[in-house]
Amino acid sequence: MNRSARVDLARVLQQTVPQAYYVGGIVRSSLLKRYSTDIDLALPAADVKPAALALAQKLKAAVFEMDAEYGVWRLVTHQDKIQIDLTAYQGKDLKADLLRRDFAFNALAYPVSALPQMEILPQKNGNAKILLKRLVRSKIVDYANGLSDVKQKVICATNPRVFEEDPLRMLRAFRSAAELNFAIAPSTLKLIKKYAALISLPAGERIHEELSRLFATAKAYENLLLMDACGLLTALFPELEPQRTCAEVYYGKGGVLKHTLLVFKRMEYLLDHLDRAFAKYARKLSFVQGQKPLFKMAALLHDIAKPVTARVQGDRLRFFYHEQKGAKMAKTVLERLHYSRPDMRLICAMIGEHLRPSNLASNDVITDKGAYHFFRDLGDAALPLLLLCWADYTSYITDAQLTRMLPHSFEPMMSLAQAQKKAAFGKTLRHVQVLWLLLGKYFKHPQVVRPARVITGRDVMDLLNLPPGPKIGEILEAVAVAQVEGKVHDKKSALAFIKNLK
Repeated sequence: MNRSARVDLARVLQQTVPQAYYVGGIVRSSLLKRYSTDIDLALPAADVKPAALALAQKLKAAVFEMDAEYGVWRLVTHQDKIQIDLTAYQGKDLKADLLRRDFAFNALAYPVSALPQMEILPQKNGNAKILLKRLVRSKIVDYANGLSDVKQKVICATNPRVFEEDPLRMLRAFRSAAELNFAIAPSTLKLIKKYAALISLPAGERIHEELSRLFATAKAYENLLLMDACGLLTALFPELEPQRTCAEVYYGKGGVLKHTLLVFKRMEYLLDHLDRAFAKYARKLSFVQGQKPLFKMAALLHDIAKPVTARVQGDRLRFFYHEQKGAKMAKTVLERLHYSRPDMRLICAMIGEHLRPSNLASNDVITDKGAYHFFRDLGDAALPLLLLCWADYTSYITDAQLTRMLPHSFEPMMSLAQAQKKAAFGKTLRHVQVLWLLLGKYFKHPQVVRPARVITGRDVMDLLNLPPGPKIGEILEAVAVAQVEGKVHDKKSALAFIKNLK
């Protein structure tokens, strides 16, 4: 959209709905010089429908009623996909409407009639981004001290009832703090602690959306700690509460939950610093950037079953099959939050197999055959699993030790004896070197972990005069392993290999 069209939209709004106000996120974001993906307008209830229809006609936009109960109509322009929501005052007037909103910095309004300058950035995918510029401070409607909160970068509830009216707002406070790098006011944290138990009431998909946005930021870990201090984290994930007192003799005060949060912290660091952790392969691993929320959720739930599987054996506390049990428990949590089936499969595969690399690391030599079986069994979850394991392993060392370890992580894998001499640091370093070795095989020697098929099931059936069935798959798998071991190179050698199979 060109410059004149940008001015036209603000003017069309001024001419068509002069009684309306820009409200909520677009005002707050514009004050912070951040773009919004929609325009929210508030106006008297009787004006909403006629205003929406009139605007749609002038802007040649699609229009429909979003919510009859609350009087919400939505327009989306065909050009540049500009989204405009018109909502009836929730209360008798604008003041009542603003004071019913969640946080003071969202309880700001600006009159459409003031004709702010509007900047619109079209997007290839999704709605256009909008910024209101040159807002006149004296014209900003502020009944809740929101301007001061924006300036001080603080999130403060507009009234004591906001979390009773919509408990999701508690989670939204932490998500907003993470996205905007704001602090939550102590009085608001106290309110969240009071009403934390209500977080189970909102629909799972609403919670999922807020968590995904929170986990997409680089500030999720520090906000999880605050959520836990308020009781919100385990009210949201009651399955994590037993971790708090489990294995304190091993993990220290906070038990498994302390470890879980440290793994989350390391995952957040890794996803933001792939160039430091896996410099040579960072670009090839860049696909993970769009999946940050999924990988962080896997980190949060990876040891969910440790308390229910904890058993003392001799003088050791063991967690037999906690990874398999954990995958099942995680699936229940993810279903509750309405995750998609592909996302659930990925997270549960990561959790259910997160001991595989450490099992490989228990051998002095990791064979090509062992690497092949790992990548074959994990499929699309293999690379994400390696990232989870990196976060898990490095959670056992300090930040200073991690900084010291990173330059050595891509060196040839130490022997078990060498690692043992360096105690816990050596064990972690060797495990990380195993991850590097597996990544190297995957990216540099794909024929080892993903051998190209040299014969088909039909070739096997014709050679051995066998009918279709599981046996054919077993023979093809044996051929693939032989390729990895260098015994088979082409169709001719594969057929010869099959003839010699018992």
